[in-house]
Amino acid sequence: MQALEEDRYDGDVTTLATIEPGQTGHGIVRAKAAGIAAGVAVTEQVFHVIDQDIQVTPLVNDGATIGCGDVLLETEGNISSLLVAERTVLNFMQRMSGIATRTRMYVQKVAHTAAKILDTRKTAPGLRYFDKEAVKIGGGQNHRFGLFDMVLIKDNHIDAVGGIVLAIERARSYLAEKGMTMKIEVEARSIDELRQAVGAGPDSILLDNFSVDELSAAVTYTRKHAPMIHLEASGNVGLHNVAEIAATGVDYVSVGELTHSVKALDLSMSISFR
Repeated sequence: MQALEEDRYDGDVTTLATIEPGQTGHGIVRAKAAGIAAGVAVTEQVFHVIDQDIQVTPLVNDGATIGCGDVLLETEGNISSLLVAERTVLNFMQRMSGIATRTRMYVQKVAHTAAKILDTRKTAPGLRYFDKEAVKIGGGQNHRFGLFDMVLIKDNHIDAVGGIVLAIERARSYLAEKGMTMKIEVEARSIDELRQAVGAGPDSILLDNFSVDELSAAVTYTRKHAPMIHLEASGNVGLHNVAEIAATGVDYVSVGELTHSVKALDLSMSISFR
């Protein structure tokens, strides 16, 4: 609703001024570039919030590989309603398809390894659900959704508390006191911090800006001393090096650019009038 309201506010003045009330038409959303379709299900909801009588016929599912020129969906209904929905529909689909397309590229780069691609909280304000849904559609996995669903002890927490071990102990005590069951992850900035973290036994360790050689050493040490701890590589990850990072044996590779540097997939909506 917020996305629609910021666009139409007091009404679509142009449409009100030019379109005959009750005029109907047919709309199609077409891809102008190849990629992964995402936001198809969201689009249906947008149309129906505007006008329950709009008929929406998806021609592809979320996650489908699409080519330039492919038609993703068709609509039938009141022309005014179609025009009001047009930009919001495209905004959602273009952004989500761009994220899904980029995510699929990363997933394919690490397909020969056991590593999974994770997103981050570096999302557009107000669009986190849609950004993270697009990552899943592209074949990636969601990390924590927000600050409330996982303990992630990062560098500032560690420095404020006075050390990794104490931070983990405090987090564990807090969860026990509150009767909460939640995963604990801690960031390590060096091999020495990794060793401290392994000794404290969190569920997972975030290896921040480790070189490939350091990642390999971290994996070897952790697998020997605490094989149940998951390892996540993060920082300076790109398509150029993600395969090398994944090949070190880490369980996860988190990639901020999936959502913070989105290149929208080019789509268009055309309407024919009846």
